Amino acid sequence: MRYELYYWPSIPGRGEFVRLALEDAGADYVDVARERGKDAGVPALIALMEAKSARPPYAPPILKAGKLVLAQTANILLYLGGRLGLAPANEAGRLWANQLQLTFADFVDEAHDTHHPIASALYYEDQREEAKRRSALFLKNRVPKFLGYFERALSDGGGPYLAGRRATYPDLSLFHVVAGLNYAFPNALAREMKKHPKVAALGQRVAERPRLKSYLASPRRLPFNEQGVFRHYPELDAPR
Repeated sequence: MRYELYYWPSIPGRGEFVRLALEDAGADYVDVARERGKDAGVPALIALMEAKSARPPYAPPILKAGKLVLAQTANILLYLGGRLGLAPANEAGRLWANQLQLTFADFVDEAHDTHHPIASALYYEDQREEAKRRSALFLKNRVPKFLGYFERALSDGGGPYLAGRRATYPDLSLFHVVAGLNYAFPNALAREMKKHPKVAALGQRVAERPRLKSYLASPRRLPFNEQGVFRHYPELDAPR
């Protein structure tokens, strides 16, 4: 199977969760919007979103697997997990992995809203003061709660990974969320991660996985920037 991933070409964003799974598994895939040619680039992404379909995707990321077209990050990873060897074998485990991924979706949404607390249609500069207040509350209350939850899951799961003894796609996703938070709020996260050693250790293990290590050092890994979900505005980070 050759997979086709459709996502915006200049940001890691929510598409990165899917990329990490594909890269870790060594899957055969093409990142369509980053390709050149008649049936590639952003026009191909837009065309897929606007194509007549009984099951149209609302927004990217979108995955094509043969004739199957899937959207929503957690839904895509639920589909890919077993096929790529990145999901538990039993139903309860697969549902647990999906539950974790949906929790990451909530976490990512809250991280995004730190810099766009009023509306995505407004520029950051139009809501700067509201963003400062939102970020302070996010760093004080929400980041400790989310990271504490994942720390507990790692402690209670019976293994070094979120689903037990072997890595699954939620482990890759936790790595990416922590990396994004470290980019957006380096001062705050440096202090917070000291309270969550199992989450920190998991991130190190994921980063050392052979295929991911190669991917992270390659130009295929898009850098975080101020167009994506995780954005660094120094005034929103906690002081040193």
